[in-house]
Amino acid sequence: MQLSKYLASKIIVPRHLQLCLMLWLLAACTATETPPADESASTLPIRGADISFLPQIRLSNAVTRNADGQPEDMLTTLKRAGVNTIRLKIWVNPKDQHAGFAEVQAFAKEIKDLGMEVWLTVHYSDTWADPGAQSKPARWAQANFAALQDSLYNYTRKIVTEIPTDYIQIGNEINNGLLWPDGHRNRPEQMKILLQKGIEAVRAHSDAKIMLHFAGHEGALAFYNNLKDLDFDLIGLSYYPFWHGKSLTTLQEQLLALSTAFEQDIIIAETAYPFTFAWADQTNNIIGLPDQILPEFPATPQGQLDFLLALRRIIENTPRGTGLCYWAPEWIAFKGNSATDGSSWENQALWGFDFRALPGMTAFRK
Repeated sequence: MQLSKYLASKIIVPRHLQLCLMLWLLAACTATETPPADESASTLPIRGADISFLPQIRLSNAVTRNADGQPEDMLTTLKRAGVNTIRLKIWVNPKDQHAGFAEVQAFAKEIKDLGMEVWLTVHYSDTWADPGAQSKPARWAQANFAALQDSLYNYTRKIVTEIPTDYIQIGNEINNGLLWPDGHRNRPEQMKILLQKGIEAVRAHSDAKIMLHFAGHEGALAFYNNLKDLDFDLIGLSYYPFWHGKSLTTLQEQLLALSTAFEQDIIIAETAYPFTFAWADQTNNIIGLPDQILPEFPATPQGQLDFLLALRRIIENTPRGTGLCYWAPEWIAFKGNSATDGSSWENQALWGFDFRALPGMTAFRK
């Protein structure tokens, strides 16, 4: 209104031109006041969560809630938060059949029906496989090396032909090899032959993208350089500050070096961060002290979110950075006050001790 009076008193022009000039000036003023684009609006192709415990949690009848406090299944909450890929571990013949073939097959179909992608991490073991343990499945224990190759090939083929799979890891955190002792890193040629058998099974029977997974970033250049003649699509790295260093600057430098050295896209395949040092059951937690985390990100709900946003920015600023996956955001204390088989991770979940979704989940939004 004031602009209109100013134009009428100071400028002698026809009324229709006066109106046009007024509209043009208003548009120009509005344009100069438009805020800059929000960095968080950028999109990572893979925004993942490993929720392999969810089938067990559902059986417990624990009531989980979204950020608004409404009862909601965890998978639905994650999808609405922006997660587009679900990572699942698969064991050959686990004792209780959790993470076994049938459970993973059914869960993967549910995930696909929701319009999300499935990422399988194949442990080639009956239990956890990581840098400190790569035990053969019991049924393969007495196999010679030739038979072991056939078993790995046939098992991998069965997975990709019977379970809907978008991404697949040939082994989990294989810094020291897989299927020990045959595929130990101190037998590098045999290790590569076993990896190659898994790759061949996927390429022959599936369009799934293949990942090789290394725990940490120190030593990753040498590790992938030794495997550069293998046909895989993704470099997967675990990054937990407690185990893999408390410098995000060093992490970023290593990711940039990997981007320069190799043609594969890069993803943080596992990470997590505490929202508290307290506990919700009597099972000892892995993280519980200030010197285990990054000092710039306290163990609070906001600190957890800020850590994830900082990690996301690093990946987005890596030329080949393509994704981020949170490990066990669903591993709440669903077994009550258990002292022996509860959660050692409930203070790193993305649901609080009241089973309500935490702000950290918003780090996955588009």
